Amino acid sequence: MPITGMNHAVLYVRDARRTQRFYEEVLGFSTVVDHPTGAFVFMRAPASDNHHDIAFFSIGDGAAPSEAGQRTVGMYHIAWEVPTLAELDEMRERLAAAGALKGASDHGANKSLYAMDPDGLEFEVMWLVPAAHWGEAEHQAIVRPLDIAAERAHFDPLLADSSAS
Repeated sequence: MPITGMNHAVLYVRDARRTQRFYEEVLGFSTVVDHPTGAFVFMRAPASDNHHDIAFFSIGDGAAPSEAGQRTVGMYHIAWEVPTLAELDEMRERLAAAGALKGASDHGANKSLYAMDPDGLEFEVMWLVPAAHWGEAEHQAIVRPLDIAAERAHFDPLLADSSAS
């Protein structure tokens, strides 16, 4: 009985409807199910075949900020994947315009943007380098500054050549 992948995540947020708007407007998610009074919202990523990829449960505006990683254990972030570097670049622009973009890193095997949702919960949007191009990066914990234009200049011709053959 092997696990085939992660199916969905569920987060406690101050206001599920506010988070729903952010995920719709900035990340392009669609709503699958939402509670009439905003108690919860289940959402699907734009290109997902899944019933839902994430759900939010409202716990109220009085909720304190997450202390996970500072004073308590907890999840650090969720990573959302995009299929191309061009779409990662587009997502960088959308996150920056929303004031949500907090950083960008080249991890060798993936190229990542880091952002915060309306409750200050971090998430990642990343492009996974095709496995044939991981090389030594597969077994290294790499954190370098991300230059999406340089990555596109490197990978776009390689990937165009491999898809043409």
